[in-house]
Amino acid sequence: MKYRNLGKCGLKVSEIAVGSWMTDVSDEVKQAEAAATLKLAYEKGVNFFDCADAYSGGAAERFLGSVLKEFPRKNLVLSSKVFFPTGDGPNDRGLSRKHIMESIDSTLANMQTDYLDMYFCHRFDPTTPLEETLQALSDLVDAGKVLYYGVSEWTPVQVLRAQLIIQERGLHPMSVIQPQYNMTDRYIEHEMMDVCEQFGMGIVPFSPLAQGLLTGKYRKGQAIPAGSRATYQDQIQALLTEENLDRVEELVKMADSLDTDLASFSLAWALRDRRISSLITGATKASQLENNLKALEVEIPTEYFTKIDELFGFKKFHRQVG
Repeated sequence: MKYRNLGKCGLKVSEIAVGSWMTDVSDEVKQAEAAATLKLAYEKGVNFFDCADAYSGGAAERFLGSVLKEFPRKNLVLSSKVFFPTGDGPNDRGLSRKHIMESIDSTLANMQTDYLDMYFCHRFDPTTPLEETLQALSDLVDAGKVLYYGVSEWTPVQVLRAQLIIQERGLHPMSVIQPQYNMTDRYIEHEMMDVCEQFGMGIVPFSPLAQGLLTGKYRKGQAIPAGSRATYQDQIQALLTEENLDRVEELVKMADSLDTDLASFSLAWALRDRRISSLITGATKASQLENNLKALEVEIPTEYFTKIDELFGFKKFHRQVG
């Protein structure tokens, strides 16, 4: 396993992390498979495990905590998130001080730990003053319940507003962001990565395989595999356009030329920038995890980066005046 610093922080995280969004704990067979995958990840050197209070109504946190409790806590980097509804009440959601303080206690109990290494605002809450949210998060650091905090899917302007408040109030710093990032969605390259570099924040993207589009599972002219995510999930269905499937064929050729598969190739591509601290991957089977870890050994020729830019029509935003 290879490790990177979380931005300018001293915390070391495995380049490949395991997330719990797609963890299926609906029956004993699936639980056993998921548990075996998590244990294999730990044995392979993965130390970063991500979750959220809203995943499976809290069941994902409870399952993750029950599996990982057999390992030394000091060897684990655990994270969760707060924002989405966890109940029917008006205060069972968002980023108010009340909801944050109640949610962290519930999360810690679920995950059977005294503290989280990282705690994320799952989304931005326009109904709560930003000062209130940031003060609550900073207080969690003071209380020892959270070591580092961050946000997921906030805009650069929202992050910069937060930084101004943090500096004005002398709060504990924001240390990490968790955005979506893959070959099909590179919005963070326009401004967000520069903001993170300026303030020393780590970047731990989710969906580095674009909901499965970049696994090679979905190919042009072939039927959607039975039981795959595309048979029931809107996010991946929306990505299975003719244009994207044509791109997949070109990417498969590049991966084949390096004697690897598309998933490993795509993860290696996302890790090409050292500002990326870790990639949060989903793995419901041990075989998927093993395959994801192969990305750490893939070296992509520089000229392929240019080809990929051209394939997706990507250019970093730049406005020339004069």
